[in-house]
Amino acid sequence: MISVDAALDQLFELVTVLRAEQVPLSEAAGRVMVRDARAERDQPPFAASAMDGYAVRSQDVTPGAQLTVIGEAAAGHRLNKSLQPFECARIFTGAPLPDGADRVIIQEDVTRDCDVITLGDQLDAGPYVRAQGADFAIGETMEAPRRLRASDVALLAAMNVSTVTVTRKPRVALISTGDELVLPGQTPGPDQIIASNTYGLKVMLDTEGAEARILPIARDTAPSLTAAFDLAQDADMIVTIGGASVGDHDLVAHVAETMGLRKAFYKIRMRPGKPLMAGKMGDTPMVGLPGNPVSAMVCGKVFLVPMLRVMLGFPGAPAQRETALLAHDIAENGPREHYMRAVVDDGQIAPAERQDSSLLSVLARSNALMIRPPKDGARRKGEQMEYLPL
Repeated sequence: MISVDAALDQLFELVTVLRAEQVPLSEAAGRVMVRDARAERDQPPFAASAMDGYAVRSQDVTPGAQLTVIGEAAAGHRLNKSLQPFECARIFTGAPLPDGADRVIIQEDVTRDCDVITLGDQLDAGPYVRAQGADFAIGETMEAPRRLRASDVALLAAMNVSTVTVTRKPRVALISTGDELVLPGQTPGPDQIIASNTYGLKVMLDTEGAEARILPIARDTAPSLTAAFDLAQDADMIVTIGGASVGDHDLVAHVAETMGLRKAFYKIRMRPGKPLMAGKMGDTPMVGLPGNPVSAMVCGKVFLVPMLRVMLGFPGAPAQRETALLAHDIAENGPREHYMRAVVDDGQIAPAERQDSSLLSVLARSNALMIRPPKDGARRKGEQMEYLPL
């Protein structure tokens, strides 16, 4: 058995960054931008009013001063006149300042009679002007790699960027294996269960930027497994669930090897998820996950998601850990790194009492995987613990 860190190192060697493609900004949400984007304009592109009021020259501003209104400026409509001494312009939020103006007096500090305004006795400090380029200037960059959020897309649009260079979405083939499985919605026989793992993994991987495809269930026969692998030939990664152990009915490794699998490792010093296999079939990375549902989901979080990030253009790194204070005492850990289902609330983390790898209901109630190092000693309430957010 190898450690989780050693397994990740080998998994990162199996994957490479996928080719880049250009997509319209309207289709960029959630994609990983892999080439810096540069602003093609200043924002704002002119000195603009931050309030409704009157554009003035600072040197004309004294309490009680009277100024003549020579026109009006609104958003999208500049006043094409320059202010002369003791002149002003009615102006609205977002409008360009007229030439000569460098301050806005808010309308609450002004009284107006026809085309003459009188400034109040207690003027707000102002200046209520958004300087040209105050947000960003021409040539400023949004750096890659970066997963584009809604706020990123809004910024790119303001930069006048209409297309972005992103990594192609990794195609992941998900193959559940086993005679005991049927698809959700079907009627299982007395000795069968529902195939849940591929559905949970698809959501996890799609959320991370992949296009995961659920293939037909492969039965515990060499022809059925061979047919499933044939269907996955166009995938960028093949993930099997179940059948990766060494029992008489666990045929995944044997069939994969007859089809060219070069195995990198088998078995990891972790709980849950010990019987995990990885290698390459031709140029395609393959990961064989354990069949227990929680084991498969935990391994997806710990291994598949970091692999996907490398394929999308990010550096190879373990999933980001956070810390919380232990909510109650716990006993010492065994010889394997343990990813315990837990709930984090108000800065405290409470591992679930039941940690059996078949209990999906416990996983669904959890929002974290608390991490225990191998042979970790007993821990007391209030100690700081590391966890992976779910």
